[in-house]
Order: sequence, then structure tokens, then C-alpha cells
Amino acid sequence: MQLFPKIPLADWVDRFVDMLTDNLEPLFDGITSGIDWFVEGIVSILAFPPALVLIAIFTILAWWSSRWPVAIFTFLGLLLIDNLGYWDPTLDTLALVLTSVIISIILGVPLGIWASQSDRFRGIITPILDFMQTMPAFVYLIPAILFFGIGMVPGIIASVIFAMPPTIRLTNLGIRQVPEDLIEASNAFGSTTKQKLFKIQLPLATPTIMAGINQSIMLSLSMVVIASLVGAPGLGADVYRAVTQIKVGIGFEAGLAIVILAIMLDRISQNIGKTKN
Repeated sequence: MQLFPKIPLADWVDRFVDMLTDNLEPLFDGITSGIDWFVEGIVSILAFPPALVLIAIFTILAWWSSRWPVAIFTFLGLLLIDNLGYWDPTLDTLALVLTSVIISIILGVPLGIWASQSDRFRGIITPILDFMQTMPAFVYLIPAILFFGIGMVPGIIASVIFAMPPTIRLTNLGIRQVPEDLIEASNAFGSTTKQKLFKIQLPLATPTIMAGINQSIMLSLSMVVIASLVGAPGLGADVYRAVTQIKVGIGFEAGLAIVILAIMLDRISQNIGKTKN
């Protein structure tokens, strides 16, 4: 027996979502159209060159950022994906991840900078980030479907919500870890806040910011199977079909393709911006 009446939290949330759906439908339609256009553009760019040409481009990028062991893995891994017949789903997955990460960077880096400059804003955004990271990713899909329909867009929106916190946190952390003596020296020379930020803090915080972006990439990639539940194409859809049809071999192949893509993106993003010895 309950000591107090149940708080109608579910009803409040449903009413809030209905209010947003009724009043902001043109905005959601515009966001859907914009993201669809952007994703289709990325897929078109990736699909324009032959598979071997794109494999060569990624291999060169891997060698430039991470040297030859990662380049060899990238070359052989992408060849295996193409050989197994998962090249087109891989491009769809890559487009989903890139779109999610680009949105996370566009939103997350400025918010991280703001948090680094304002203790009050950091105190406000920290529990929000905790909520975003601890809420099960499936829950994000429910309002995303209502706002943006079925397809790639709700999967991307859920991926952004799930993957953006590391970019914000590590941007804030990287800027706050800049040595105080450098800040004091810049103040002594009369530097403005903007000059300190762009000439001292951001350059020194770049490795930490890149670590946050790397984590966002990995979290976005972890959402590809969940995104397939709402109709997003890609390798996640192949995994989901294999699960529903109990096809272990196909599930293993698609899962292996995701692993290869994850390792490739992880190694490249980890080492971009670092000086090779």
C-alpha cells in the first residue's frame, strides 16, 4: 500500500511531448529534411569513387595518422568487408556515425567552452550530462520517433544525445587543465578572453578535446544496432535481421564489419593531431 498518491510523472511527460509535437511540428520537419539531406550527401560522396579507391584513401589516412600497422589493418579490414558484401551497409553506417559526430562537435565543443568559462553553467550542465549518459539509449528512441518519424533521423538524434556528453566534458576539462602560469602570463600581457581562448587554451586543450571526440565516435558507433530498430539502414540492420531470424553466420559477418569499422575509426581519431615519432 502506497503511503502517498503516485506522482503522475508519465502523464506529465506524455503531455509535454504532445505539446511539442503539436506546436513545433514544422521545426521537427525541417530538422528531419536537413539531416536526411546531409546524410544522403555523405553517402553520395562515399559511394562516388569505386570501393578500392575509397579503401586506398582510408588506408593513406590511417598511415598518415597512425603509421603502417593501422594502415595495413584498415586496408585488409575494408577489403574483407567488401568481399563479404557489406560495403554499402558500411557506407550507410559510416554516414550515420559521421553525421552524429559532426552534430556532437558543433553543439558539444561550444558548450564545453562555455562550461570552462562559467562555473555556474558547469554546475547546471553537469547533471544534465549525467542524465544523458545514464538514461538507457532505447528510451531516447520513443520521443525521437514521435518527433522525427521512422528512419535514419531518429537514430541520429538518439546517437547525438548519447554520444555528445564526452565532447562537452573533455572540452571543459582540457581548457580548465591549462596551466595557471600561462593564463597569468597572458593576463600580464593584456590578452583578452578571446585571445586567451583561441591562442592558448584551445591549442593546449586539443589532445583532450580530441579524446572526447574519439569517445563520441565510439558511442555513436555503438548505437548503430539500436538505431536499426527505428528503420536506420546500415550494418545494424543486418545484425538486427540476423537476430530476429536466428542467422548466426550473417550476424557474425555484420558484427565483424562493425568491429573493423570501430577499430579503424578509433585508431585514426586517436592519432589525428598527434605528432608521429
